[in-house]
Parts: sequence; structure tokens; C-alpha cells
Amino acid sequence: MRRSVVSSFAALGDSFTAGTGCAPGEAWPDLLAERLRRRLPQLVYRNLAVEGATTVDMQRQLPAAIELEPDLVSVICGANDVFATVRPQPELIAGGLAEALDAVREAVPGALLMTATVPERWRFLQLRPRTTARVSRGIEELNEGIRELAAERRIPCLDVAAHPGLHDAENFCDDGLHPSPLGHARAAEAFARLVQVHTRSESWTAGGR
Repeated sequence: MRRSVVSSFAALGDSFTAGTGCAPGEAWPDLLAERLRRRLPQLVYRNLAVEGATTVDMQRQLPAAIELEPDLVSVICGANDVFATVRPQPELIAGGLAEALDAVREAVPGALLMTATVPERWRFLQLRPRTTARVSRGIEELNEGIRELAAERRIPCLDVAAHPGLHDAENFCDDGLHPSPLGHARAAEAFARLVQVHTRSESWTAGGR
């Protein structure tokens, strides 16, 4: 049975999790860890995400994450795999995410795993029409795969792709791609609710920051 209080949290992924464009401590995993520490001050937390990481890069983060024997693990990646090629293979990308999730589950039985979909359109990012069509199509197919693998494995999945905040410029940095500090704060709130729903803990999200 999962613990009602998270004592160890490992975050894996790319720039969304690493917090590109934000000051130290402003990324959503940092803010989530801060919330968790209100219930357990000695929480062990590591953000292993790296800007630009593909799913292959993310898998290299697994050994350090597993070493923590974490109660909570976030695995969010895939956008860079789509951006990096003119012929994305969403099924292979989703397969790489599935391998990472399965590896954590096998090494740390009972840990709460969570993932998220990827924005399908960046209104504030300037891309050429053909690039926009290619990327959007690749991300849409990737998200279908992410939702399927999350459902099959009964893993909580935050549907970022359907979030209404994607239409709000204040949720993005000046580059139009990465979340702003406000965007990260809102993401942290959403992930906190997700964790609460999937644990036996009391309401530790109330009050926010």
C-alpha cells in the first residue's frame, strides 16, 4: 500500500520539468516538493530533468532516480523527439516512455508514477506553417500513445494538452515555448491535486503558495 506521506520524489524529463527560463526553485517539481515538505520536512527530492532531453536521454536519468527508492516519480518527455526530426515516430517515443515507467515500477514497487501529455499547439511560438503541421501531428499522435500507456498501467496522467491555460500568454516565457514562473506555479498546483487524488493523504494542497 502506498504511503500517505511522500518521503522521496524524483522528477525525470526535459525542459518542462527542468524549469528552463525560470529561476532556481520556480520549476513545478520544485514547487511540488515544497508542498510535500510541509508534511514531511525531511523529504528527499531530486530534479534529474535536463533541457533538450529526448526519451533516450531521459532513460539515462533512471539509475539516479531508482537509487533514491522514491515514493513519487514523474516521467514527462517526448516533445524533443518530435521537434528533432522531420519524420517523428510517436509510437517509438511512447514506447520509450513506457520502458522508463516499467523500469521504475519494477525497481521500486509501490511508488506512485505520474506522467503528462504535451501541448499540441504553441500559439506564442513562431513556426513555419509546414513545421507547425508536422509538429502538431506528431505531438497529437504522441499524446494518444501517452494516454493509452497511462491508462493501461493505471498511472496518473495530467492532460496538459487540453489545459485552457495554453491560450494565456502569461503562462509562457518570452520564447513562447517554455512555461513562465506563473505557468509553473499553476502546473505545480495541478500536479499536487493529481498526487492527492492518488494517495491516501489528507488535503495538503489547500492554501497554495
